[in-house]
Amino acid sequence: MHELSLMSNLLEHAVAAADGAPICAMRVRVGPLSGVVIDALRFAFEALAPGTPAEGARLDIEETAPLLHCPRCGADYATPVGFYECPSCGAADGELRGGNELELASIEVPDHV
Repeated sequence: MHELSLMSNLLEHAVAAADGAPICAMRVRVGPLSGVVIDALRFAFEALAPGTPAEGARLDIEETAPLLHCPRCGADYATPVGFYECPSCGAADGELRGGNELELASIEVPDHV
C-alpha cells in the first residue's frame, strides 16, 4: 500500500509548515488519475497521525476532476474519467493539465498556541 508512504510525506510537510503548532486539519487534493486509493489514504492518516502534531486532526480530501486543454480550439475543460472529448469542438486529443495531483492544499492550526 503506497498510500502509507504518501501520507507519511504529506504529514511531514504539514508538520514542517505548522512550525511546532498542533494541526487541527489537513486538506489534501487528490486527482482520480493519481493512482491514490482515497480510503487507503484515510487509513494511512489514521495510522500515522497519532504521536504527531496532527494527532486528532481532521483530514479533508478534495477530489478533483481531470482537466484538459484542447490544442485545436484552445478550450480548457473538466471531464469525467474516461471521457476526454472537447465539449467545444469534439477533438479527442486534449492535453492533460490536472486530475493526476496529490497535494497538501492547506493546514489549519489553532489561533493561539
